[in-house]
Amino acid sequence: MKPMSVSIRRLGPGDEATLELLNREDGDFDLDGRSHELPPLKPNLAQRYLANPSVLHWVASLDGEVIGFLYCAHLLLRTDPGQELLLYEIGVRKAHRRQGVGRALLEHMARWMQSNDISVVWVCADNRVAVDFYRGCGFASEEPQPVYMTRVVERGSQSVTRTLLSLG
Repeated sequence: MKPMSVSIRRLGPGDEATLELLNREDGDFDLDGRSHELPPLKPNLAQRYLANPSVLHWVASLDGEVIGFLYCAHLLLRTDPGQELLLYEIGVRKAHRRQGVGRALLEHMARWMQSNDISVVWVCADNRVAVDFYRGCGFASEEPQPVYMTRVVERGSQSVTRTLLSLG
């Protein structure tokens, strides 16, 4: 369920203030007790981050307030299918959880994947809440690795699943 007036956009050059806000207010986007204010990137690194085409960092906003974000790295591979995403981080403000914001961000990512011919996204989940959320959004564990998860997104007529990481 996506809140009616939530808008999602990709960060890019000029969004340094939004990156700083996400770091300053990180504790509100994470599980209780897991995070706090994070140091911002130095201006030159923030500019490089925002200009990097492999950085996929989307924010969800409601009435002008950033209420969620999703950060992925677009990875190029040396073998077929040639590319995939690493879902590195997702966060939703405490006051906006269980309203479909996280799912809306993941669906936005999936549409981007489809339009860019990418079929696999993987994530390392480090807590039960995250594992349950990702499973509910179509990710599956690569057993016997309980926290390594993949999600297959159809690309044209093919779908590809790869095992990339083994956590012991």
